[in-house]
Amino acid sequence: MTHESLLNEDWAHVVDQLGGAALLERSARETKAFLRPRAISTAEDLLRLILAYCLGEKGLRLTTAWASAMGLVDISNVALLYRLRQCGDWLCFLIGRLLSRAAPKAAEGRLIRLIDATTVAKAGAHGKTQGSLWRIHSAFDLPHERFGHFELTDETGGERLDRIPVIPGEIRIGDRAYLQPDRMATVIDAGADILIRANWKNARWIDERGRRLDLLSCLRKAAAVGRLDRPILIARKGAAPLALRLVAARKPPELAAAARQKARKEAKRRGHQISQKTLLAAEWIILVTSLAPDAFTTDDILQLYRLRWRIELGFKRLKSLIGLRGPPGTDERSARPYILAHLLVMLLLEPLVDALEDSPPWPTAA
Repeated sequence: MTHESLLNEDWAHVVDQLGGAALLERSARETKAFLRPRAISTAEDLLRLILAYCLGEKGLRLTTAWASAMGLVDISNVALLYRLRQCGDWLCFLIGRLLSRAAPKAAEGRLIRLIDATTVAKAGAHGKTQGSLWRIHSAFDLPHERFGHFELTDETGGERLDRIPVIPGEIRIGDRAYLQPDRMATVIDAGADILIRANWKNARWIDERGRRLDLLSCLRKAAAVGRLDRPILIARKGAAPLALRLVAARKPPELAAAARQKARKEAKRRGHQISQKTLLAAEWIILVTSLAPDAFTTDDILQLYRLRWRIELGFKRLKSLIGLRGPPGTDERSARPYILAHLLVMLLLEPLVDALEDSPPWPTAA
């Protein structure tokens, strides 16, 4: 099944996956996407028309010509654009329904959620300037290898660790953008554990006695063994420090050399003189977590963080297999449902994703 076949020979299966024609009709009316039959007879026909436009490369005029040739509906391109602008809330409802049906039960009682965001450019925009991007905030759930949450904002919607609702018992994993002590505390208080990559200078580190901790000095002392695993506190404004566990591992020589070179290039690009401290920190993977050492060893923590690459594969599916790209036009009323239509199709195709790519599945017990 591909996103093209979804609109043709597999369309009946799509309708069934979304709950059937009656549910489509009812939800479209409740969200005011489809109020009464006129040129378009049913909500099912409306959804098929909207997906045909958003997933194809025909544009408005050729999509309406296709719909007329198929005997689906005979409307103008202006009417199609109007209909598209009314469908945002409806598509959100359908996405939410698919996500709730696919919500996985965590293996051995723990759900692993990889948190990240990706962007697509707005029409005519260049670079990451104000008003140029749409940002898709996502949670990718393991072991089922499925997206468990989507939220769409413009580029002013920052990456926040607590943006996505917590499922009690989950292990939430994020990169350095999510080293946000107050938001980390919110997630922990809601019943989750966290595992976040850290930058050596983006937090105020405190030892278990409440004294300022020189993180780089700790790394130097641990260089001989190449590992560090100890309690740590992170200072917060107007609140008690957040008690966590610091886990660090020295990178293999070839990866450490590549990291130092990358740091030098970044400093040169910014016009800065790179410090020896930055070069030292580049040799290490630094993580903070709320997971207890008696349940998760140092190796367990490092292996857990390595799972982050799975969400990168998920974004690859969105942008290559599904064809997600910047929506045409700059009007949010049409751009938002355009992106949501791609997310809906991603969820429809996810159960078949192993047939679409060569990525190895999540390992399961024999």
